[in-house]
Amino acid sequence: MPQNNISHAASQAVIAQLAKPPCAADLDPIAARFIYSLRLIALHERAKRDPVPELAMRLGNVEVAAKSLALANAISATWPENIRVSRFCCGYLSHDEATIAALTNSAANRDPGMFEHAVAGFIRPDRTHRLWEAALDLVTAEFRGC
Repeated sequence: MPQNNISHAASQAVIAQLAKPPCAADLDPIAARFIYSLRLIALHERAKRDPVPELAMRLGNVEVAAKSLALANAISATWPENIRVSRFCCGYLSHDEATIAALTNSAANRDPGMFEHAVAGFIRPDRTHRLWEAALDLVTAEFRGC
């Protein structure tokens, strides 16, 4: 019987952790910039406008803007459902944004194992290569632009 109480308490802790949204301020810089870009891209898509000019202006680099858009398109093509992004001004991440930040961080760290862990059970394995390559391209552009 005590085993059930422990597993119940553990499951309650997991549920509480899932209910608490991650904070955008806690992200590494490249992931934070990409989440910012992703929200800006979503805003422009709703307005039926090209996001690249404003992305380039805000990010300070046309190549980073183009690579951000390419990664966003790769995510849209491989994600199993519509991506949920938080409002542009929101300090918290949606669960999709948290996963995207984790895969961006894994690319920044050149850690394919971390990447696989971030998308395991969520993205079909035959689709992950495109995401990994697009994330590496963005990270490379970010480092070149520094």
